[in-house]
Amino acid sequence: MSSVEDLDRHFREEVAGLRSAARTAGPAPTDGAAGSGARGASTSAAIRPLGGALDARTALDLFDAQLESRHTDAAARWMQQQGRGYYTIGSSGHEGNAAVALALRPTDPALLHYRSGAFYCARARQAGGIDAVTDMLLGVAAGADEPIAGGRHKVYGHRELAVIPQTSTISSHLPRAVGVAWSIARAKRLGTECAWPGDAVVCCSFGDASVNHSTAAGAINSACHAAYQGLPMPVLFVCEDNGLGISVPTPHDWVRHTYGNRPGLAYFAADGCDPSAAFASACEAVAHVRKRRQPAFLHLSMVRFLGHAGSDAEAAYRMPTEVAADLRRDPLLATARLLTAAGVLTQQQVLERYDEVGGRVFAVAKEALDSEPLTNATEIAAPIAPRRPDLVAAAARRTSEPPALPVPVGEPVTVAQAITHTLADLLGSYPEMVVFGEDVGRKGGVYGLTRGLQRRFGTARVFDTLLDEQAILGLALGAGLSGLLPVAEIQYLAYLHNAEDQLRGEAATLQFFSQGQYRNPLVVRIAGYGYQRGFGGHFHNDNALGVLRDIPGLVIASPSRPDDAAAMLRTCVAAGKADGTVSAFLEPIALYHTRDLHTEGDNAWLAAYPPPAEHVPIGRARTYGSGADLTLVTFGNGLAISLRAARRLELQGIECRVVDLRWLAPLPVEDLLREARATGRVLVVDETRRTGGVSEGVVTALVDAGFTGAIRRVTSADSFIPLGEAAQLVLVSEADVERAASEMLSAGPQA
Repeated sequence: MSSVEDLDRHFREEVAGLRSAARTAGPAPTDGAAGSGARGASTSAAIRPLGGALDARTALDLFDAQLESRHTDAAARWMQQQGRGYYTIGSSGHEGNAAVALALRPTDPALLHYRSGAFYCARARQAGGIDAVTDMLLGVAAGADEPIAGGRHKVYGHRELAVIPQTSTISSHLPRAVGVAWSIARAKRLGTECAWPGDAVVCCSFGDASVNHSTAAGAINSACHAAYQGLPMPVLFVCEDNGLGISVPTPHDWVRHTYGNRPGLAYFAADGCDPSAAFASACEAVAHVRKRRQPAFLHLSMVRFLGHAGSDAEAAYRMPTEVAADLRRDPLLATARLLTAAGVLTQQQVLERYDEVGGRVFAVAKEALDSEPLTNATEIAAPIAPRRPDLVAAAARRTSEPPALPVPVGEPVTVAQAITHTLADLLGSYPEMVVFGEDVGRKGGVYGLTRGLQRRFGTARVFDTLLDEQAILGLALGAGLSGLLPVAEIQYLAYLHNAEDQLRGEAATLQFFSQGQYRNPLVVRIAGYGYQRGFGGHFHNDNALGVLRDIPGLVIASPSRPDDAAAMLRTCVAAGKADGTVSAFLEPIALYHTRDLHTEGDNAWLAAYPPPAEHVPIGRARTYGSGADLTLVTFGNGLAISLRAARRLELQGIECRVVDLRWLAPLPVEDLLREARATGRVLVVDETRRTGGVSEGVVTALVDAGFTGAIRRVTSADSFIPLGEAAQLVLVSEADVERAASEMLSAGPQA
């Protein structure tokens, strides 16, 4: 493994041996300004060609960005030794990505690989007025003054640089990048404001090992799928190929073989350690994407110095000859050779520049050691889920005049009809809103909930997607980030699970890692739960919510009644608009077209369609009845089950009240506790599984709040849901509720 000292010594020795053309080429620029954002070259140097597209002025900018990044890696490891450095995944060897930054504009949105230090430094130099080194080292120190994440994570991001912060999750940012690229033309088509210029190119960088991840494969496929249909897709995929995935070698020529001849994807390749070649290929790729509005794949071969991270012992899996070969390809040395051969700098000036930047970087590192960290949990969590109910209420009152469709206010509707009418209301009220997913457009959804919307609002706003849940959610994340208001449909809850990281790792973290500077408002409509008859099995009757319940900041809406479905959907969209909220809107399939509750023809499950401005505040429950003996707490299909059980229990002399939680995150703790104390007995009716189900959270909330009465729960079994009538054997039933209620009442009075 090459160490920081090895890299430094090798660079100095090789530079000392360079022959300089500067001795005969006239005076070289000496103003330096290595960390100031200045160009660092005289006017005569700025127009001196170096070959190809790279001139002296650009080459000096590139070199200074590379130097800043290299020295920042060294400083990060030094800070770790001082006990105040928490991140050692570096960019050493990948400094050629500075050429990509300089081929782009500082207004082109960038979603960056975690080895993008030189890109970030070059972008800051382009924009001016931003000290990339301070940004990066405050991130290493987890300093609260770091400008994007505020000490919450070491990320590359800055609002003024159009750099969107990404986590280290492998390739999970690629679907979002595709969504951002799609949104640029779509916002223009809709006449709504976009966060990016109309001719912007979206840059998305990643490593060679990541191209094998299903998320990357799906994202690139979705970009090609869009381009194949003639849809604008201005995204540049940049693969920084150092030949290693931590310790596992990437097969020789695998990346080129996989993406070098992909229909609809222009392929560009260069040695990323050669500044002229890298810059020329980057310029060519960017020009292709910007002009043609089609995706491109830029494949840059790199080397990796200092291992994967500080704890990685390369000697366990790499030969010394391999490390030595990489050292000979050092991109800093290549740029130094270029500059000296062209007479822009002498060897001495290269070393002076190298030391000047190093001195400044380590001065910043020393200051970063004294930066203030985050000091309390409230401060840390503050950006995750801002809740401004007054603003949400105001946004919910936003209605179209006249209404988008003849909406039957006050007329009895089913859950499905309520959702359809509400989507129409919202599309009429929010011109930036788009509705999409599998089958939602022409067909109108598997269950008909979006039927007629495409005809009314057009294919630009209501449309079908390809069959890939990761692509659907990525499209939504990019759309929300760019200024649209997406309502995406996942056809069944079971289909969400293979794409859930787009919610956990991407959607829910964006405000956390950007202190709210970036946000992706989103409503994901998900058809789910069990109790479907004559259709189903596991994939169409799924009751697993555990993967959603532990995502910080995610709102989980679970309406049961038609009027609640309408009002809560308005709330979710309004919260997205006002607060950037990400909501999972769970729709109970078995109740979509239900009309009756107790007896056939009673129409008791219908409800009056509420006025367009009516909404339900996040975290507020709804209570049915005022019985003093027992509180039934439930949600989803459990509401109908509990209401029917409560009527039969009443015949046995047991008076119940039924609480519909409506919101599964955040739980309506205040309402829950009030109704629990009213009877002293709580029976939680939970159609999800006993392990990891919603009732675990309900019981814990009651205990934490100091409830001292009796608590019991009835749940579905820890089982997948089988096909046909066998499903009823594992799902919670009315008989389960009645039996548990009778047992609780027979146990005697409660405190």
